[in-house]
Amino acid sequence: MRCPFCGFSESRVLDSRSAEDGYSIRRRRECAGCARRFTTYERVDELPLVVVKKDGRREVFSRNKLLAGLVKACQKRPVSMAALEALVDEVERTLRSTAELEVSSRQIGEMIMERLRVLDEVAYVRFASVYREFRDVQEFLQEIQRLSENAVKV
Repeated sequence: MRCPFCGFSESRVLDSRSAEDGYSIRRRRECAGCARRFTTYERVDELPLVVVKKDGRREVFSRNKLLAGLVKACQKRPVSMAALEALVDEVERTLRSTAELEVSSRQIGEMIMERLRVLDEVAYVRFASVYREFRDVQEFLQEIQRLSENAVKV
């Protein structure tokens, strides 16, 4: 494992522990060249999950892309990065637990919105506005109305 600071190819493992509910291993390393410390994660190499976009294009599932979208939706909201990573982990685990190698972007979007609604309603509306491509204020109001109705029922 190359050091991200100096590029030296040798490091020693200082600590290993289970991460992401046992789905990866977190290793704390120290570079033999510059003695700086860094963290690596080891995951099982899985078959690629392909996302079928709205226009029919296909691209490989990217947890980083999904996380980046959630970070934007949660900007200036009281939602921790750990909560967002847990949400992405849960969605990815759910998707990979099926035998399907292709999944629609619509299915992923609905899974994210379902979980985000519980986490933070403002972030949910932000995410939904991009995902569902709201065109005007009326669509925002309709979504907020649906949220209000669901909150009253609960």
